[in-house]
Amino acid sequence: MTARIGVITFPGSLDDRDAQRAVRLAGAEPVALWHGSHDLDGVDALVLPGGFSYGDYLRAGAIAALAPIMSEVKDAAAKGMPILGICNGFQMLVEAHLLPGGLIRNAHQQFIRRDQRLVVENADTAWTSGFEAGQEIVIPLKNADGGFTCSAETLQRIEGEGLVTFRYRGVNPNGSLDDIAGLANERGNVVGLMPHPEHAVELGFGPQTPAAMRSGTDGLTFFTSAVAAVVAAAV
Repeated sequence: MTARIGVITFPGSLDDRDAQRAVRLAGAEPVALWHGSHDLDGVDALVLPGGFSYGDYLRAGAIAALAPIMSEVKDAAAKGMPILGICNGFQMLVEAHLLPGGLIRNAHQQFIRRDQRLVVENADTAWTSGFEAGQEIVIPLKNADGGFTCSAETLQRIEGEGLVTFRYRGVNPNGSLDDIAGLANERGNVVGLMPHPEHAVELGFGPQTPAAMRSGTDGLTFFTSAVAAVVAAAV
């Protein structure tokens, strides 16, 4: 079967076409979805892409979390559909309470763009199964509101239940608690992270690596992992 992965466009989405390209390179069919719709078009997985939905007014992702299609996203998450939130999409997931905590202004109060080293903490989710726990990867990062925060009680639960999927390595670029760069829900089908895996899927266009300029393709594993999860679920 060919997995069909929907990419939802919100007003202010910037990386929806990039996410669609990543889906295609992973061997799946990208399906463009609109924030004002209540139809997921029968997709097998979903991506909430990066950008600045509604100009980040109120709080980043807060308005988009109330979009009509988010009702269907919540229902799909409850049924176990793989859902990935990237940067602004991660902000939407926490605002919609599909993931714990919140994302606030970077500690240095500035927008940041860098090729970011990450450590894979949880390789047992629908979007990370192609990695190994402890593996170091490099994924581009670009955000102004990427500081992960939560209560002490929530942080204890997140850490205790192994919900951290990725941590920053080398430098914490935004002041996130415990160097947290990404999270999963308890079931492992919903994952959110601030870095942008869709910008590290093709040779010549990814982050720098010791092997060659722009040769980093660690982001492609997110999407091939989801394709594998969808195919396995269909068997």
